[in-house]
Amino acid sequence: MLYPLKFKPILKEKIWGGDKLKSKSKVDFSQKRIGESWEISGINGAISIVQNGVLAGQTLSQLISEFKTELVGKAVFEKFNSEFPILIKFIEAQDNLSVQLHPSDTLAKKRHNSFGKTEMWYITEAEPNAELIVGFKEPITVDRYKESLSKGELEDVLNKIKVEEGEVFFIKPGLVHAIGAGVTLAEIQQTSDVTYRLYDWLRVDKEGHSRELHTELALEAIDFQVNSDYKIEYDSIFNSKVPLVDSPYFKTNFLEINRRIFLDYSSVDSFVIYLNVGTQTAELIHNENSFMLSPMETILLPACIKTIELKSSGTKLLEISI
Repeated sequence: MLYPLKFKPILKEKIWGGDKLKSKSKVDFSQKRIGESWEISGINGAISIVQNGVLAGQTLSQLISEFKTELVGKAVFEKFNSEFPILIKFIEAQDNLSVQLHPSDTLAKKRHNSFGKTEMWYITEAEPNAELIVGFKEPITVDRYKESLSKGELEDVLNKIKVEEGEVFFIKPGLVHAIGAGVTLAEIQQTSDVTYRLYDWLRVDKEGHSRELHTELALEAIDFQVNSDYKIEYDSIFNSKVPLVDSPYFKTNFLEINRRIFLDYSSVDSFVIYLNVGTQTAELIHNENSFMLSPMETILLPACIKTIELKSSGTKLLEISI
């Protein structure tokens, strides 16, 4: 009964959001700034709902409860049970996101009874001179960090880098980071919505309120050292998988295709998710049924499906599994 599944995007209004993601929903968001489209989510209060085929209207939680290992794989179900282990998003930053970080599994479990948050970014669009903040310029002491924060000088000690379309970044827990204005990206992360906000550019909302900062909570979680392993270098090979991330939380491959290819997942004990991060449509073919995947769309291949055909005149995909 299972087949490649599309889910209804869950759009999130953000003070820093823009207009590019609004077309992903039939709801009128004309007066709102949309910053995130949650493509596949198991987060309580934002559970994804199937939008295609005979299972349309079912939630992701209902599917896991009914199909278990057929949907997510034996090893994934044994480890996570009814929880879906990752959250897939597209993010558009019309303005800078807050400077923030995420706690580790250990700290998140102790404080929030939650998973921590390891994530990766694939840049789908970047305006000229668009930037990310990733870590500090140089190793910094706790006292120096507190001083820069209290004086409003945190920006002076942060590491800013210019970004381009196609670049990939791996953001570990504790790494201070921010997505800059003019960046649109795909994000793959652990199922967690725990974020510690350090600085928000002195912004206020429509009512004149500033957003909550988590200054004290963040202190124990911050990595004050300089990290240089956050950028993933890779070379595209047409019609072949190129590894990007192989972590305990998710595995991501890059796949640029310009013809018909056949993929075998007989050795993969996991669901597989495709994100179309290119500019052309991709077609998935399973049991002679065709599933179209437009740019900025996402589809989930249940673990029980072991072979698939993909074809496109030329697009780029991210392939994610556990």
